Amino acid sequence: MWGLVRLLLAWLGGWGCMGRLAAPARAWAGSRGAPEPSLLRTRRSWVWNQFFVIEEYAGPEPVLIGKLHSDVDRGEGRTKYLLSGEGAGTVFVIDEATGNIHVTKSLDREEKAQYVLLAQAVDRASNRPLEPPSEFIIKVQDINDNPPIFPLGPYHATVPEMSNVGTSVIQVTAHDADDPSYGNSAKLVYTVLDGLPFFSVDPQTGVVRTAIPNMDRETQEEFLVVIQAKDMGGHMGGLSGSTTVTVTLSDVNDNPPKFPQSLYQFSVVETAGPGTLVGRLRAQDPDLGDNALMAYSILDGEGSEAFSISTDSQGRDGLLTVRKPLDFETRRAYSFRVEATNTLIDPAYLRRGPFKDVASVRVAVQDAPEPPAFTQAAYHLAVPENKAPGTLVGQVSATDLDSPASPIRYSILPHSDLERCFSIEPEDGTIRTAVPLDREARVWHNLTVLATELDSSAQASRVQVAIQTLDENDNAPQLAESYDTFVCDSAVPGQLIQVIQALDRDEVGNNSHVSFHGPLGPDANFTVRDNRDGSASLLLPSRPAPPRQAPYLVPIELWDWGQPVLSSTATVTVSVCRCRPDGSVASCRPEAQLSPAGLSTGALLAIVTCVGTLLALVVLFVALRRQKQEALMVLEEEDVRENIITYDDEGGDLPAWFHPSLMASSWLHWPPAERGSQPTSQGESSSPPLWPPPWSSAQLSTGLGHPGSGHHLVCFPAPGGGEGKREAAGEGERGRKGRGLHL
Repeated sequence: MWGLVRLLLAWLGGWGCMGRLAAPARAWAGSRGAPEPSLLRTRRSWVWNQFFVIEEYAGPEPVLIGKLHSDVDRGEGRTKYLLSGEGAGTVFVIDEATGNIHVTKSLDREEKAQYVLLAQAVDRASNRPLEPPSEFIIKVQDINDNPPIFPLGPYHATVPEMSNVGTSVIQVTAHDADDPSYGNSAKLVYTVLDGLPFFSVDPQTGVVRTAIPNMDRETQEEFLVVIQAKDMGGHMGGLSGSTTVTVTLSDVNDNPPKFPQSLYQFSVVETAGPGTLVGRLRAQDPDLGDNALMAYSILDGEGSEAFSISTDSQGRDGLLTVRKPLDFETRRAYSFRVEATNTLIDPAYLRRGPFKDVASVRVAVQDAPEPPAFTQAAYHLAVPENKAPGTLVGQVSATDLDSPASPIRYSILPHSDLERCFSIEPEDGTIRTAVPLDREARVWHNLTVLATELDSSAQASRVQVAIQTLDENDNAPQLAESYDTFVCDSAVPGQLIQVIQALDRDEVGNNSHVSFHGPLGPDANFTVRDNRDGSASLLLPSRPAPPRQAPYLVPIELWDWGQPVLSSTATVTVSVCRCRPDGSVASCRPEAQLSPAGLSTGALLAIVTCVGTLLALVVLFVALRRQKQEALMVLEEEDVRENIITYDDEGGDLPAWFHPSLMASSWLHWPPAERGSQPTSQGESSSPPLWPPPWSSAQLSTGLGHPGSGHHLVCFPAPGGGEGKREAAGEGERGRKGRGLHL
């Protein structure tokens, strides 16, 4: 059979190629440039009988695939055939004498589908071209030697559950390396090998579709489908390849929530505060992700008042919690219904029923020992300031809910009343002041009162008591600061000198509203104008400003409007200064402190002369008195033997001996007096100085001793050669022997 095919192809190919090579032959002949047309050679052409080669031919090698022949070849052996181009000499060889072309090895069309070669006939002796070169093609004829393959396999696809029949899942594509233009070697047909009856595949396009309706993810979530591609149009003898498609059903909200039980029972102690978890409820939903999210709600009114239900962070469980305080004595059980609803509902699946469910819940309240309960959550009391200790402030009250007749004891927690300003009656909770209160020191006192059951100290409760100190008018108004200002000597009448601010520590109102009163009368150097806002203006009077003088001390009275009315007096210092034209101070010199009338130069000289004379007399008097005292105190060193101090005052204030105010200046600055020179047999000229120095009673009249004790220290220098003695004598004694120093 292959032999007939080859003969037919050779015959068809020879005619086709001969027609193709005629034109080049004529062109080559014209190119030789013959001078006369009669000398042109007749048309010649190449002749060969085959230009196809079957791929992967398994016959004996080399295989003859065709023959080249030129009409100039007379069979005399003078023509030589040459072959060049793709594969010449390696894949293809030519017999130089006959022009037969052979293929030396098996060819694969998928590697190279055709070869382009160049044929030429030359003179064997001279290698002169007898024909122009001619290009021809050797095609590798395809055979079905490649099976289909799926380059992107294996595949993974997802399709929603409950999809309709024919829903597209994925498209698979196979490739066949054979020549699609030759026969059916590359014509593919797709079939399902495994996955029926759930899925089907389009034979021509490879689109995989659902084959049955209502595939349920909750029943089977994943399917493995095997797809085959077969060439030759799917006929017998064709080659095939296969791949797998893993199909996963994605979830849709096709299942309503369902409580696994119809009744849930819980219990909670009555002391559980708001927010306490009572229990968990879970409705089952086989769906996934957002399709399984649920919201819970309480349907009955009595349950929603005492309890609340919310969804946990996962969106699956219902958390039942206490909403308000429970009381076993008031109600011991609650019954209500709880509903679970899907938050995301797909309208396409509403036919499968309502996406919600209801269950009953019963909560039992358990009794528990309870601490005393105050009648109020917090107390706000008030008491005026400055009231005597024991003043009634108010009362707190608590009751034992378990046993209302049980006695309660009250106390104030120490840390809430560190200054011990209040006291409380343990039996009845009456609160009183313990000390006078001062609103200006502290307005609010926040106490914590503890109520304890007498039968059980462990049962106790606390309450906050805020006590406000009410204001009374107990603070006189004062100036906000010390004012020391100035005014120019050229100031015009009515000029503002200073704005004065006042403050009153009492509470804002009449008790702290301040009025100002200044100097009155036509002779007043300054006037004060009340601004009615807690301030006043210090002004010059309507007459001309006074000349420069010593600072004025302007008295100002401040009054409040409280009951009783309180007042105070303050002064504002005003200096009269010389000012520059721009209003700045030039000087406030000492001469400005003279009286307004002034002194003449003669008067000033007389005053200075008098003062100098008085100073000279004082200096002379002091010098004479000092000289006299030194003469009286000349004693020999041996004259002083012992000094005895007797002081008859219990607990005498010894440090008072050294008080600066009791030390005379003559003691502090006294130098030892030098005695006159008296020669002796040994040549001695002086004796050691005496200590302490000889003061007069006038010099120490301030007294040493305890104030009010009625005692003075009297010093007696001892007589010559005898023992000295200092003795404390009673008031009225002026001394005994010798010179006494009366303190």
